[in-house]
Amino acid sequence: MSKAPKLGSGKRFKNLANKFAKQGINDPAALAASVGRSKYGNKKMAKMAEKGKARHEKSMSDSDY
Repeated sequence: MSKAPKLGSGKRFKNLANKFAKQGINDPAALAASVGRSKYGNKKMAKMAEKGKARHEKSMSDSDY
């Protein structure tokens, strides 16, 4: 049994969105967000999204274009 990625890392969201994309869903990220909101609630999803956006902005500022 494989261990699930850490909650809040963004890997679970990405895996779920990829799974939906393979099924032919038009907007897999929106569906993954909807599933997450129903599972974790709006407050917790907003907190995880905020951390993910901050992590993304930091990685973008660290890279040289």
